[in-house]
Amino acid sequence: MKFALLDPRTGERALSGLAERVGQPEASVTIRRGDDEQHLRPDDPSHHGVVAVLLDALSSEEHDSVAGIGHRVVHGAHLFAKSVRIDDDVMARLRELVGLAPLHMPANLSGVEAAQAAFPHLPQVAVFDTAFHQTMPPVAYRYAVPDEWYAQHHVRRYGFHGPSHRYVSGRAAELLGRPLEQLKMITLHLGNGCSAAAIAHGACIDTTMGLTPLEGLVMGTRSGDIDPGVLGYVGERLGLDLAGVLDVLNTRSGLLGLSGSSNDMRTLEEDDSPAAKLAIDVFCYRLAKTVGAYAVALGGLDVLVFTGGIGEHSPIVRAAVLDRLGVLGLSIDAVANEALVRGDAGRVSRGEQPVALVVPTDEERMIGADTLELAS
Repeated sequence: MKFALLDPRTGERALSGLAERVGQPEASVTIRRGDDEQHLRPDDPSHHGVVAVLLDALSSEEHDSVAGIGHRVVHGAHLFAKSVRIDDDVMARLRELVGLAPLHMPANLSGVEAAQAAFPHLPQVAVFDTAFHQTMPPVAYRYAVPDEWYAQHHVRRYGFHGPSHRYVSGRAAELLGRPLEQLKMITLHLGNGCSAAAIAHGACIDTTMGLTPLEGLVMGTRSGDIDPGVLGYVGERLGLDLAGVLDVLNTRSGLLGLSGSSNDMRTLEEDDSPAAKLAIDVFCYRLAKTVGAYAVALGGLDVLVFTGGIGEHSPIVRAAVLDRLGVLGLSIDAVANEALVRGDAGRVSRGEQPVALVVPTDEERMIGADTLELAS
């Protein structure tokens, strides 16, 4: 569980931190104030216990300054097209969506419940990963499956990482000094989870993740796009049921599955084995292929944005992707690319247009901005 106390108007953090292994006996909480870090062990390893540790860390002034609490909620499905204040009705509808993201939604809801208990009088706001992508047209979000699947069960593509794509697209326009509404842009959010978005005039028209975060690009442990026939074929031969096959595709595939050693791009870049090289090559090939497809969807390309842990910190990945995109007029500026490794923003391509940028993401600031607006 990540957290921050911030002013969304400036992005300034009073504190930020990370709780790891929540729900397990070895749960730990790291709280950062500037360059200072505290490492704590909660007596209660649940979300409620983690929030209690955070409350103890706040000064009385900080506690009194909190105007609202924003929660990243991974799936809004067809029910939520924008951020909303959380009430009992919203919580009931969110529980209906657990099956669409069973790895994420239970933890999201536990975090909301813990914050409600700790701050019962403050507005709580749900900010959805899926909301930014609700501008996609039917040609992009519909699957070629029986219509009743969509009409009765809402089977369609939703997309994820919305706050990140929304933030970096706006920030890229600012860096270029151009109106967002005039740009054809592709944003690449690359971390353990990866997704791309095609953004025309400030609105998403396509994205790689689908009904669940499993569709699309190669990721740290997720397979991304795969022939659905694999599920039955592998299940029959390995004696796995559908849930077992999906677990492998979510947790033991992607970079980890290809390399056989790690889901961390940093580790793979230091590994000279053929399997590690293949994992990186497949990752970058699929990225470049997606950029080409989205340039077609957009009818051209003005800006390509790299963000997320890999996008911001891996010159190797950025160069491998841009080296494949000469057909779009993109080429790597090797010196600028190698210099951007510490979360800085900047241009990594040569030429005037299209331009490739590195833009550090700030999902928390987007969550804070929506929370401030809805809490007012």
